[in-house]
Formats: sequence, structure tokens, C-alpha cells
Amino acid sequence: MTTARLPLFPLNSVLFPGLVLPLNVFEERYRAMMRELLKTPEDESRRFAVVAVRDGHEVAPSAPGMPDPTAQPERGPAAGFGPDPLKSFHGVGCVADAATIRERADGTFEVLATGTTRVRLLSVDASGPFLTAELEELAEEPGDEAGTLAEGVLRSFRQYQKRLAGARERSLSGAELPDDPSVVSYLVAAAMVHDTPTKQRLLQAPDTASRLRDELRLLRAETAIIRNLPSLPAFELTRAPTSLN
Repeated sequence: MTTARLPLFPLNSVLFPGLVLPLNVFEERYRAMMRELLKTPEDESRRFAVVAVRDGHEVAPSAPGMPDPTAQPERGPAAGFGPDPLKSFHGVGCVADAATIRERADGTFEVLATGTTRVRLLSVDASGPFLTAELEELAEEPGDEAGTLAEGVLRSFRQYQKRLAGARERSLSGAELPDDPSVVSYLVAAAMVHDTPTKQRLLQAPDTASRLRDELRLLRAETAIIRNLPSLPAFELTRAPTSLN
């Protein structure tokens, strides 16, 4: 398989191939990353890798009692990720291609990128101003009966959307849905309301058919729950994205 070394951008969410990723970049380590990416000519891909942070690793260590106001915050490319950053991240991520990197007057950046290819995280290097990673590209195999499964997933997804309409969840019902099973699998995975571990499981499925089968089970279960429990407490918490940046 093809390997590459790319800048690494950890997030508390999962990026899927084909999905758009807007970023508001203000931490110095990620600003340094964007300044480096801007050195790449506009007619070439400005690529970096996005990985999801494992639960429990996305914050700096804490201790009982009141915070010490004199303590200096942890700084550096691996701040908040412990002595071995590799253990803080899920093992499969997604390459992002930055179509737009706009620097603001205050030195922060507005970035618009798109997920392209799944990658496996082999190693993480924290010796520079930002994290970089050695990555192995993962092929997307169709698996058995991917086309038939995609049709079933789309039908279930439309029912799922109807059930979520009362919660004002984003809907794709007005959009033309794709025919390609792998595109369907990623689109549905990104649109469903689920926690990071579940979305990570879908991202690293061994093939498209396996991902679609998992999605079909999830959609049917979630639709049944929403139908029987129309009032879901703290629903907004499942729709509030956060970023380590």
C-alpha cells in the first residue's frame, strides 16, 4: 500500500471521504500547519490528515481542587495528547484536501477542506511545530452485495430523516442522493446522529458492504427508538461539534 507523511490535525469528530470540513484555526500549532500548507502552489493539493481523538484523551490532565492560576498551559505540537500521541488517536483517519486557506488579519485561518482517502496511522512525529504522521492509504473494497445494501440503506435513511424532522436535524431529502454504494455509505455515516466511537467504527469498516450492513442495523434501531420515544432529552448535545483547535 502507498504510504505518505502528512501534517496531522486531530479532532473530536470523524471525517469521511467526500465530506466537507470547515475549520476555524486559531491554535498556534495549527496556524503553523496552515502557513506551511500555503507554501504549496495553488495548483497542487494542500493535504493534511484528520484523525479522531480517543475518548478521554482530548483534554489536558486534571487534578482535584481549584485550578492553579499561576500554572502555565501546556504548549507544543502534542499538547494535551500525552507522552505518546499515537495512543491518543484512533488508528484510521482521512486525508483532507484544503481547497481554501484564508488568513485573517489577526493571524487565524479560515479553512475549507474535503475528505478524500482513508488512511491508517502508522506513527506520529511531534518534533516540529505541528504534528506529522506516517500514513498508509487504505483501499475501499466493495464487498458482497454492496449495491443491494445501498438501496436498503437509502430507504431506511429517508425514514430516519422523517423521524428526526421534529428535531430540526439536517435533511438530505431535498438533495439528489448518490448511486455509488461507497459514497452512500460515507454520506449516511456522516449524516447520522451518533457518537464518535460509532462513526469511527463505520469509517474503518473492512469494506463498503460491511459499513452498509452496520448502517442498516443502526438506522432501523434508531428509527424505532425515535418512533417510540419522540421526546429525546438533551438531543442538542449530540449535534454540537467541538474542535481541539
